[in-house]
This record gives sequence, structure tokens and C-alpha cells, in this order.
Amino acid sequence: MSLATPRSRWLALGVLSTTMLMTILDGSIVTVALPAIQHDLGFSPASLSWIMNGYLIAVGGLLLLAGRLGDLIGRKTMFLAGNAVFTAASLLAGAATGQNLLIAARFLQGVGSAMSSAVVLGILVTLFTETRERAKAIAVFSFTGAAGASIGQVLGGVLTDALSWHWIFFINLPIGIAVIALALPVLPADKGLGLASGADVAGALLATSGLMLGIYTMVKVESYGWLSAHTLGLGAVSLLLLAAFFVRQATAKTPLMKLRILRSRNVSGANVAQMLALSGMFAFQVIVALYMQKVLGYSALETGLAMLPAAVAIGAVSLFISARLAARFGTRATLLAGLVLLFAAMAYLTRIPVHANYVTDLLPVMLLIAGGGLVLPALTTLGMSGARDDDAGLASGLFNTTQQIGMALGVAVLSTLAASRTEDHLAAGKDQATALTDGFHLAFATSGGLLVAAFIVTLVVLRPAKPEQQPTAPTEPSAERSLAA
Repeated sequence: MSLATPRSRWLALGVLSTTMLMTILDGSIVTVALPAIQHDLGFSPASLSWIMNGYLIAVGGLLLLAGRLGDLIGRKTMFLAGNAVFTAASLLAGAATGQNLLIAARFLQGVGSAMSSAVVLGILVTLFTETRERAKAIAVFSFTGAAGASIGQVLGGVLTDALSWHWIFFINLPIGIAVIALALPVLPADKGLGLASGADVAGALLATSGLMLGIYTMVKVESYGWLSAHTLGLGAVSLLLLAAFFVRQATAKTPLMKLRILRSRNVSGANVAQMLALSGMFAFQVIVALYMQKVLGYSALETGLAMLPAAVAIGAVSLFISARLAARFGTRATLLAGLVLLFAAMAYLTRIPVHANYVTDLLPVMLLIAGGGLVLPALTTLGMSGARDDDAGLASGLFNTTQQIGMALGVAVLSTLAASRTEDHLAAGKDQATALTDGFHLAFATSGGLLVAAFIVTLVVLRPAKPEQQPTAPTEPSAERSLAA
């Protein structure tokens, strides 16, 4: 599945990155527009959360299945179908005039996003097989994700204020159509292994239901509490379903997920480290924005502009520094350095005051968060290092699944802790701004702890490698297998 010319490969990377930009842009742009949507459609605070939760549950629950199906029916086919579903769902969401249609459209957007994003990294690592070239490609891909998050916050404020919230979804239409039109000639065709090579229906049902139920349980923790019957009961059922899935994979003739992919310490360790790191980074991505709006009184647009230096810093590091550091010092060392910078950012935030000065209290954090430009490319490289050509989609789906679990875990843990601390301080008679800030301090400290845990996993589990021994390309199918096919 290699392209004929380097130029073609980089054009294909542009298509893949644009899809990721669109999906990440959609997530951040919706967050900014939630108050306007609530006012227009009459959402209650509880029902409003389903605009985000419906999308998150669909993505997190279907990524693993979509990744494996991409290997079976062809990753290009899955990519195109996912973009078509996402674009159509965006049209429905933008045209929604009622709560139920908007929530259904958001769930459908999540389905389309899972289908396309599950195979993106699988396509990327089979296109770029040389170590240095792949490192550059992953750096560009990671930069796109950082840019999408920050651009979404700014663009969401502009579109909502200048036009209406409907346009935060309509903006996906020209992007989605352009991606599909360009992907048809640019992405290489792959036939896939065929459904007979791994159509494990029982495994698919166990994995999808277990992941969806688990993510639903995590995003509802703030409403029910950690020790409630709702959380403990559904959490136990989710774990049982996932345990049954792994038992099934160990015994099935054609498993949905080949467990050999987890035997690699670098792959397993990178997925665990990613889950912990993204849980911790949620504190920056969301809670800092809440602090700016609820404590400092920033508007949505002002918040997006205030966080723009972070996107520039992450982008500059991922594009111009991360690949060079990995080539010289190794991927694990680069990952460790990035985690140290992120921890420093969270530690700095634990002392942020109620009446903050942007230059002295927030701008240093925006610069330290550049560590994400080292962490994200390194984790991607390690997480995909065990992928072979015939299961790169599965590895991509697994890696993206742990991303979603990490974000859901961050929502559950950090939001709940912050809200609980805030309520305690309000009950003690503190003013709202002080109570909110104290709650956010606890979230930032917990985030630092999660990043320390990611550092320990990286240090203990991941194997150091000399620069010239960085993770290599997926193994191409053997001549015998090609002839047999």
C-alpha cells in the first residue's frame, strides 16, 4: 500500500490531516457554542451535556471495531465512508430545530468520526515506512490536532456571534466534500483481508457494548458520584463485558483483535501512558478555559485568543523539534521530556490566583504546554510501532480508543473533583470566584499526578532504544502470503 512518489505521499498526508482537523475542530467549536444552543433550543443543563456525551460515546465505543473493519474491507473504503457519514451528520446537526434531532445527529457524527479516524494512523504508517520520514509525518499530523483544538475555540466564538450556532456544523460541509474528492485519487487503494479473515460478530458486540457503557458511566460520574449504585453497577457490567471480550479474542478462530499486538511492551505501555497523559491534559484543554470564563470573565472569543499561544507553541515544537529530538535521543527520552514540561505547566496552575494577570499567570503555562508537541508525536510513534500491514487499522483503532477513554476519564475525575471542592468552599461561605478557583486548583494538582503516573509508566514499561533503533515500519506482507492471496 505504498504510493509511487514522495509528493503523492505528502498529498495523502494532507488529506488525512484535514480529516483529523475537521473532527477535532468540531469538538472544540461545539464547546464554545453550547450556551447559544441551550438558549435557542431550550436544553436543560442535564440534557445539554448529551450534545457532547452522545458524540463521545459513539466515537469511543466504535473505534476498535472500525479499525478492524478497516483492515478487513479496506482502510480507504472505511475512511471515505466515515467522512461521508460525518459530513451528512453535520448537515443534519446544522439544520436541527429540536433537541432530539441535534443529539441524534451528534451521535451520527461520532459514528462517522470513529470510522474515519480509526484508520487514519493505519494509513499513515503504511505510507511512510522510513523512520525519519514517518517521524516528520506524525509531527505534521500532531500539529493538525493541536491547531484544530485552538482554531475551534476562536472560530466557534466568531461564527456563533456573527452568524448563529448552526454554522459551527455547516462549516464541516465544504471541508468534508473536499476531503472525499481529494481522497479518491490521492489515497492508495487497498482491498483489505476480507470479512472472512476476522468477522468476529460476538467479539464486536462485546467490545462495542463494553466500551460504550464504560464511557457512558465515566461521563455521568459527575451527576451520580463515584460510589453510587449507578456508577458501580454499570462500571462492573462494563468491565465484565470487556473481560469477556478478551476471553473471546483468546479463543476465537477469527478474532476481532489479535492479542499479540498487546504483547509489545512499547505498544501496551504507550497506550496506557497516553490514557493517563490525556486524562491529565484535560485540565488544560477544558478547565483552564472554564477558569478564564467563569472566574476572569473572558468571553468565548477572548478565551480562544488567550489560548492561541499554546497552539502555536505545540505546533512549533511538534513540527520543528520533536522529530529531531527523537532521532537524536530516542522516542522514549523525548516523551519523558514532554511529560516533564506538561507537569511543570500543571504545577504552575496550582497557584493561579482569583485575579490573574495574563502575562505573568497564564502566558507561562501556554508556553510550557508546548510539551504536548513532544508527547503526542512520541506516543503516536510508540503506539503504532507494533502494527503490521495487515492489522495497522486495528492498531490505529486501539490507539484512538485509549485516547477517548483518557479524555472521558479526565472529564469524570477532574470535573468531579473540581465541582466537589467548589461546593464545599461555597458551603463554607467563600465567594463564587474563590470557590471555583480552589476547585480548579485541586483539578490541576490531580492532573499533575496523572502526568507523573504517565511518566512512571514510560520509564518502567517502555523500552529505551537508540535513535537508529526507533520503531520501524509495519511489516509488509510476505511474498508467500501475497502469492496466496
